[in-house]
Amino acid sequence: MARFDTLDDLPGRSPVIWRRTRAAIPLAALAGVMWPPLILTLLIWPPQNWMPGREIDWRLVVLFVGLIAVPAGFWSIRRERDRRGRPGSRLGVVWRFMLYGGLVAAAMQTLLALSMMVFGWIASGDIGQGVGATETTLLIYGVAGLPVAILVGVSYALWAGLCAAFIAFAPAPEKVKDRLGVIGR
Repeated sequence: MARFDTLDDLPGRSPVIWRRTRAAIPLAALAGVMWPPLILTLLIWPPQNWMPGREIDWRLVVLFVGLIAVPAGFWSIRRERDRRGRPGSRLGVVWRFMLYGGLVAAAMQTLLALSMMVFGWIASGDIGQGVGATETTLLIYGVAGLPVAILVGVSYALWAGLCAAFIAFAPAPEKVKDRLGVIGR
């Protein structure tokens, strides 16, 4: 059984740096966008409608959001590392992606519920139908859809975070001990 003396000994907690190769970040972003459950279901059950409009396949919407969110996650991590030096480990990179992925999924589902509620108001004939449409929309898209959307968003972000942590980052070199006291000057 493994014994961990400090928190830094836990798996995923060792310090990391960006890989030196230029292709590492685009490759990690591309791998992060290609979430296996999404790609497999698109290959096995192709969407009926590929064009944006009234009935676009939700998997295409999720893939489009991933095309924007994964590079934005890399940008956010680069900015945070430049400012604070964090996340300093692979575990920190994965956690950042999962947090932001869950937040993006919750925000998009909330936006969808609110827009469907407004469409229900517009399509209703009177106030009673508008109130009924609001109740139904918020129950379906808000109460029932929000946990599912967050689950999908966090799962997608977990995959993207693992791709980022293992493709775009490398273990940091060991710190050199300052035996003569000249490094700190």
